[in-house]
Amino acid sequence: MNAQTTNASPPAASAFRRTACTAMAAAAAALLLHAAPLRAQEMPELPAAIADAGKIRVGTKCDYPPEGFLDNSGTPIGVEVSMAHQIAKYAFGEDAEAEIVCVTGSNRIPALLGSKIDLIIATMGINAEREEVVDFTHPYAWSSSGVVVKADNPANSLAELEGSTVAFIKGAWQIPYFEENYPDVQMLLLDGVSDSVQALMQDRVAGYAHDTPVLMSLVANNPRIRLMDESYKIGTRGAAVRPGETEWLAYVNASLDRMAAEGLYAAWFKEYADDENLEVKLNFWDMSKMPTQ
Repeated sequence: MNAQTTNASPPAASAFRRTACTAMAAAAAALLLHAAPLRAQEMPELPAAIADAGKIRVGTKCDYPPEGFLDNSGTPIGVEVSMAHQIAKYAFGEDAEAEIVCVTGSNRIPALLGSKIDLIIATMGINAEREEVVDFTHPYAWSSSGVVVKADNPANSLAELEGSTVAFIKGAWQIPYFEENYPDVQMLLLDGVSDSVQALMQDRVAGYAHDTPVLMSLVANNPRIRLMDESYKIGTRGAAVRPGETEWLAYVNASLDRMAAEGLYAAWFKEYADDENLEVKLNFWDMSKMPTQ
């Protein structure tokens, strides 16, 4: 039933609300004015080599939504791409952007060590083998691993994949896990996400193993595939710099802390991955929610 509505609040109550709202708005504005300079002052000094170059070259994935992928014009976008641009803004001002270099799991470390990029922010899991050749930041995200199969495949456990072929991204941390625990699974090593999904759709593989968050994004946009129930191998993700670049590492760590404090990760996920799994994906970017292994 429709009815005309009127303001039934007493004048004194309305005046109180207006006064309270004005006071809260003023307090919030004051807090922001004081908090932003404080955060800026807490940033370490930018390394001279980066400052002299006047730019930051960052290797990101370009086929791994929502972290890094190409828009319709071929421009890299995504959560980790936004992280790269944000570090450039902290370093050089709000109008600055990072120089984005598309990398893969197999060439990202060589690109860093060969000085083609200054920083890796490319879905890179932290492990002992990689720590021997690069210096990692503290973790900014964690992940479990999963397997996607075709929607009509009844398999729901990893053991059911024994004797089948599964696609993996070259250099992915799921590879040694399967080598150790499921040696009868045949491996097809591919360069990227799109290659792996294509192999699955063409029936060249029975499944595609990778990080759960990216597999969730793929499933949300492709009704022909589904995520198996079993998850495995929990790990952490970090950015990486060349060994010994302690000042640069400190700057990147401070940038990551500042992004988290400013709520930017959540904002970027809402921009690039706002689907029914959004809250689940955000949990992977909250280190306090990482389960103990």
